[in-house]
Amino acid sequence: MRKIVPLLVCVLLALPVVGQTTLNGAGATFPNPMYSKWFSEYHKVHPDVQVNYQAIGSGGGIRQVLSGTVDFGASDMPMTDKQLQEAKTKILNIPTVLGADVPAYNIPGVTAELKFTPEALAGIFLGKISKWNDKAITSANPGVNLPDKDIIVVHRSDGSGTTFIWVDYLSKISPEWKSQVGADTSVKWPIGMGGLHNDGVAGMIRQLPGSIGYIELIYAVQNNIPYGSVRNSAGVFVKASLDGVTAAAASAPKMPPDFRVSITNAPGKDAYPISSFTWLLIPAQSKDPAKGKILADFLNWMVTDGQKLTSALSYAPLPDNVAAKVKEAIKQVK
Repeated sequence: MRKIVPLLVCVLLALPVVGQTTLNGAGATFPNPMYSKWFSEYHKVHPDVQVNYQAIGSGGGIRQVLSGTVDFGASDMPMTDKQLQEAKTKILNIPTVLGADVPAYNIPGVTAELKFTPEALAGIFLGKISKWNDKAITSANPGVNLPDKDIIVVHRSDGSGTTFIWVDYLSKISPEWKSQVGADTSVKWPIGMGGLHNDGVAGMIRQLPGSIGYIELIYAVQNNIPYGSVRNSAGVFVKASLDGVTAAAASAPKMPPDFRVSITNAPGKDAYPISSFTWLLIPAQSKDPAKGKILADFLNWMVTDGQKLTSALSYAPLPDNVAAKVKEAIKQVK
């Protein structure tokens, strides 16, 4: 009998949870730390629901939701008109949180927090500014002893919403960037080397003295990578923070009904200029009605209880007016 009881326990543990539903999603790495926390917390409240999310980049998330291989996608770039037309069913772009891209760098011997002008960032990523002691950088950082050292540019190698946020910003502040490179989840980089996902770029910056790259704020914070402040459209140098991201959202253009909006280079003296919403890409009509009901329930949890968890991971919650509009939009999910 003593042998039979442990055997029965093992058999029961090996059995799948009765009635458990698994939702599969894929996409952006920008909000992955937030989504991982949300899916874990939601599972605690709903043990019968398991959410599997693959952080493969926004480009991959858009592709997979269009092909119908996932229950939902995720992107830091809202889907384009063309992509929405290609979809087999109506796709909703549901904003979830706000975050920021930061210019993260590794300059041995420099402990001061650097300031970057829009012109300097565009020049660096266009390959026109190649030394750390270039006047375009030193003039904004008086008293900082910047070395006569080559700048190593690091960018994403995969289709990425983090990239879109960065190049969307550069396209707004640099006519040369806009005409030569443009804004998309993948672009033809004038210079630099590529890293896979946010954590890959963060790892390369840490390993390469003299490097600079763009990563989502939480990846800089978690990896203790220095990142600089950026001069905004009001002429104020602002370092990425929850307050700066919130200010960008508050001063940005009015939120359209489909939530597809860019808030980079937003007006306002407190606005951090490389801020963005990030979106879940939700089919309005799920192939499985049961999954559609769960998705709608999760989204309602996300826009209420889930928002309380954002600041601990360096994301800003949705503004109240946006959250109210999202609640209305969720009613379409079936």
